[in-house]
Amino acid sequence: MNKNEHILIIGAGLCGSLLALRMAQRGYRITLVEKRPDLRKVTQDAGRSINLALSDRGLKGLRLAGVEEEARKLCIPMQGRMIHDKAGNTFLSKYSGRDHEFINSISRPGLNMLLLDEVEQMDNVTLHFNKGCQEVDLENASATFKDYETGTIESYSGDVLLGTDGAGSAVRKSMFEHRKFLFSFSQQWLTHGYKELEIPPAEDGGYRIDKGALHIWPRGADMLIALPNLDGSFTVTLFAPYENSDYCFNNLTTDYKVMEYFNSEFADIVPLIPDLTKEFFDNPTGPLGTIKCSPWSSYGKTLILGDAAHAIVPFYGQGMNASFEDVVVFDEMVEKHEGDWSKIFSAYEQARKVDTDAIADLAVDNFHEMKEHTASPLFQEKRKLETALEAQFPNDYNSKYSLVTFNENIPYNEAMRRGRAQDKAILNLIDDGVITDEMNLADKLAVVLKETEDILHDDAVIKNL
Repeated sequence: MNKNEHILIIGAGLCGSLLALRMAQRGYRITLVEKRPDLRKVTQDAGRSINLALSDRGLKGLRLAGVEEEARKLCIPMQGRMIHDKAGNTFLSKYSGRDHEFINSISRPGLNMLLLDEVEQMDNVTLHFNKGCQEVDLENASATFKDYETGTIESYSGDVLLGTDGAGSAVRKSMFEHRKFLFSFSQQWLTHGYKELEIPPAEDGGYRIDKGALHIWPRGADMLIALPNLDGSFTVTLFAPYENSDYCFNNLTTDYKVMEYFNSEFADIVPLIPDLTKEFFDNPTGPLGTIKCSPWSSYGKTLILGDAAHAIVPFYGQGMNASFEDVVVFDEMVEKHEGDWSKIFSAYEQARKVDTDAIADLAVDNFHEMKEHTASPLFQEKRKLETALEAQFPNDYNSKYSLVTFNENIPYNEAMRRGRAQDKAILNLIDDGVITDEMNLADKLAVVLKETEDILHDDAVIKNL
């Protein structure tokens, strides 16, 4: 590697900050440019997600950059989904039968600040904030920016340009508008949006509900989820349709209607949010969409990563984890092909695209599972069986959720393929009465594994026709 090689990175969110840190550790000169103010000096915007689910794939990326242990100090372990029914009853559906497998609620700004602090300590990194990307020269790895404080236009360039500027990526937009190569782009919106609320800490500073779980109020067409924060509060997110429902964002327009809705569907949470209607109308309603595109690189000079390349809906808790895994895979390709950016970019996309497409599809699947199926008796019986199999046969069985969330060395695409087959197998076996209460767990495992392999074989045959 030429130690003087210069990388321009646009976007200093979670993915961009980790990428800048890792590439700086490799010895490259880095210029990292962010359109927002330095979040270490400003207050987090209301209504923007302040906590995320961090799991094994994301931890692997943090470990690569040597910041895993510091990040864990920001984490609150969540052992499973705490389901709240309309009557106010709750039950815990564990994420895994293995005690060491759980996900973590982590502060988005807290983690971003940690990464920026680490980046700033690197002598070979220059940080710029409040500079919005206006235009990208894809062929020459350069871009122009508007300084939001002075109004001036500035230009930065590198030997290569890496775009990690999120779902609304200016770098991706430049690729889309470019006319010298074929660029494919799709953006699919859910019919639902989201709005964030907050359960404040209890008077003694503690938690008002169990902090060791991700809480879900599934109601079929809509749902609430709640994740704990270190200060004793919970970030609550309402997912509801925009229209064509008795209660939807388009008709929740008065205090009376909002309270009627919550008292009808989520009565047990109403006493926990003192300023419910005020927060409802003060905080924005956001859309939920999936972005897929290709190619991710151009001219061996410019590449997009993270949400800029593959934004997904949040229902598998893998958006941040997938972006951090991007950094791991990119680092592997730099190690393998260092000195040849064209080969690095090509190999990276070839290795990564199929997996990011898979997690995007899985996230949409999980949206329907969370709001519709988590409270159904058949789904609960399936999860109870899977948890028991994982506990008694930890080396022989992993649910789809475990394959995706806790097996960072299994690609998303393989986790999706096997996980979907397992889900189909177990649901069919339970519904058809093949698996009975009288069977021991070893026999249940045997029939599940056989049925799964039969489904995988049939799928492979159909695919090859």
